[in-house]
Amino acid sequence: MKDLFSSQSSLYQKARPSYPQSVVDEILKHVEYKEYAWDCGAGSGQFTQLLSPYFSNVIATDLSQQQLSQAPTFKNVEYLVQAAEQNNFPSAYFDLITVAQAIHWFNFESFYKEVKRVLKPNGVFAVIGYGLLQLKDSKVNDLIQKLYFHILKGYWDAERKYIDEEYLTIPFPFQEIAISKMQMEYVWSAEQLLDYLNTWSAIKHYKIQNSDDPLSELKQALENSAQSFAVEFPILFRMGR
Repeated sequence: MKDLFSSQSSLYQKARPSYPQSVVDEILKHVEYKEYAWDCGAGSGQFTQLLSPYFSNVIATDLSQQQLSQAPTFKNVEYLVQAAEQNNFPSAYFDLITVAQAIHWFNFESFYKEVKRVLKPNGVFAVIGYGLLQLKDSKVNDLIQKLYFHILKGYWDAERKYIDEEYLTIPFPFQEIAISKMQMEYVWSAEQLLDYLNTWSAIKHYKIQNSDDPLSELKQALENSAQSFAVEFPILFRMGR
C-alpha cells in the first residue's frame, strides 16, 4: 500500500468530499449484525465517522499516522496505524469491512486474503470511491478535463486507472450484491474547488518535477470569482459477501 497523502493530511481532511448518507444506508440494508466494523485505509476518517453511529465498535486503520491524527474522535472508534495487508485481528471478527477511496492502492491478493479471514461468514465487504468530478459550468469543467487528461498526463500513479475504470476492473472475489448507481452533489466556492484539486496525487508529482503551476490556467479563470459551482462526483461502489 502506498502512502501519498501524509504530507497533505490537513488539506486532505479539509478539502476531500464527504460521502452521502445514502451510501451508508445502502450498506446497512445488507449488514445483519452491527457489533464490529473495520474501515481500512481510513485516512482522516471521512467514512469512519459515518459508521460510528451504527456499530458498537469501529476500528479504522491507515498507513499514515498523520492522516489518522486528523480524524474525528468517537468513544466507539479506535484508530490504528497499519498496512491493509497485515493485521492481527481475530478470524471471523467483523460484521462489515469497508474501504473508501483507497482499494486501488492495495495489494489485492494479500488484502483479500485478510478480508476473507477476518470477515464473519455472513459479513459484508464494501468498496466505495468516487470518480472524476464534473461541473455544470462548462468553461471550468473543460479546464478541469484539460488538467486531468492532458496537463497531468504521465503524472498519475498507475493505480489511478482503477478509478477511471469505476472500480469495475478490480479483482472482486466475493458474492456480489447489486447496487444502483449513485452520485455525490455539492455547491463549492472557487477556493473549495482549488483546495480539492490540490489534494490530487498527480498535482504533487507534477510540482516535484516542474517549476510551473499546473493549476495556473484554472486559477486565472477563477480569479476573484464569487460564483459558486455545482459539482458532481460519480460514486464507485462494489459490495459483496
